[in-house]
Amino acid sequence: MSATTKIAVHSLSDLKNTTDDALPNYLHSLKFKQIHTQTDIRLVFGYVAVAIAGALFYFDWKFGWEASKPYTAPAVVAYFLLNGAFSYWLWFVEKGVVYEGEGKTGRVRISSHTKKHIPIYECDVVFTPTGTSLAQTVHIRAPMTRWFTADGFFTAKPFQQWLASEVPVIGAADPNNVVEEIGRGSGADIGAAPGQNQFTVNSENAAEILEHLKASGANITGATGGSGRRRKA
Repeated sequence: MSATTKIAVHSLSDLKNTTDDALPNYLHSLKFKQIHTQTDIRLVFGYVAVAIAGALFYFDWKFGWEASKPYTAPAVVAYFLLNGAFSYWLWFVEKGVVYEGEGKTGRVRISSHTKKHIPIYECDVVFTPTGTSLAQTVHIRAPMTRWFTADGFFTAKPFQQWLASEVPVIGAADPNNVVEEIGRGSGADIGAAPGQNQFTVNSENAAEILEHLKASGANITGATGGSGRRRKA
C-alpha cells in the first residue's frame, strides 16, 4: 500500500479496509504464498446458486411456465439452501479471514475485525511453525493511528513492525522489522554468532520466545546474517 494513498481518517471502514489490503501485500513481499481454498469454496456456493437461478429463468423464458413448472420448486429450494450455506461459510467458517498463506517459516491465517466507533485493529492469528502440525492462536490488537498519519496517509513500516513483532512466524521471516518495544525484541534467530542468543521458532517455544525477547532485548543475529539492532517504534 502506497504512503501516497489518502483516506478519510474518520471512516472506520476505510481505515480497516486499507489495513486489510496492506496485509497480503506485506506477506507476499516475505515470500508467503496465499492459500485460496476457503475463498474458492465460497465462490462455488455463490456461482452454483446464480447458475441455478439463471438456468431456471432461461428454461421458463424458452419453453414457458407450464414446461418449467415442475422444476421451479426444487430449483428455489436448492437456491436458498446454497445461499444459506454461503452465509454460514462466510460468518462461521471464514469469520473475517483476510489472509491465509504459507511461507518458509510456517503457515498463518489472519482474521481481522474492529468494534463500532473504535479505531483499533484486532486480529485473531492462527499460525503453525514449519516442522510441526500443532497450530497456535494469538489475539493481537493495535490502534490504527500507529500506521496512519493525521491527514490520512498509510505508512507501511509501523504496520509491518507490529505484525513482525507480534506473530512469531512473520517475525522469523522478517527479523529486521521485529521491534522490542512492540513485542518480541530486536531480532529473530537463526545463525547467531557465538556468545549471542539463538532461538528457533517451533510449536512448543513460540510463546516463550516472544516473552523472553520482550523482556531481555537480546542482540540476535538476523536471518540474513547481519547483527540485529534494537529498533524504536
